[in-house]
Amino acid sequence: MKKFEPVKGRAIPLNRSDVDTDQIISKEFLKRIERTGFGPFAFDDWKKDPDFVLNNPNFKGAPLMVTGPNFGCGSSREHAPWALEDLGLKAIISPSFADIFRNNCAKIGLLTVELSQADCDYLIARSEELNSAELVVDLETQTVSTADGAWTRSFEIDPFVKHCLLNGLDEVVLTMQSDAAIAAFEKDRAAIYPTSVPA
Repeated sequence: MKKFEPVKGRAIPLNRSDVDTDQIISKEFLKRIERTGFGPFAFDDWKKDPDFVLNNPNFKGAPLMVTGPNFGCGSSREHAPWALEDLGLKAIISPSFADIFRNNCAKIGLLTVELSQADCDYLIARSEELNSAELVVDLETQTVSTADGAWTRSFEIDPFVKHCLLNGLDEVVLTMQSDAAIAAFEKDRAAIYPTSVPA
């Protein structure tokens, strides 16, 4: 997992509430065995509408998304964060997230930022009106700002999640950091619980 760096860029305004994981990535695309390559299938059903925001070329490659409350609800499929990451997103801003979705995002380095409904409404309206408008999301300072610095909001985040994101620590790397302790435990365990079975 890469270390999370400050993100500056356009924000996709997804002005919808209760976006569930089946809407993010439909079940027919879950047959893939890789963790990559889901981006083109994100919001596949909604993209059939030519007016859907992701069909707007102004938002192609945008690293941020601002959306409504309860984002990522529904089933716990990990494919939803994978699809959003593969779409190019680095952070998602919403008034609230489903817990499992938020945890799955943190495990792959995708930042979830909670701001008030009023702040999200403002940012959505701003991106809809000014497609080229940029935001800056800084995890170190826990702030979301307009690129000109005229508007700034702070957000809360679990300290352990922040530490992992800033240092690029996924569960594998965290486990490897305890390699010596694990080896010592295995050595003691082998002495207490021998693997040989009496004849």
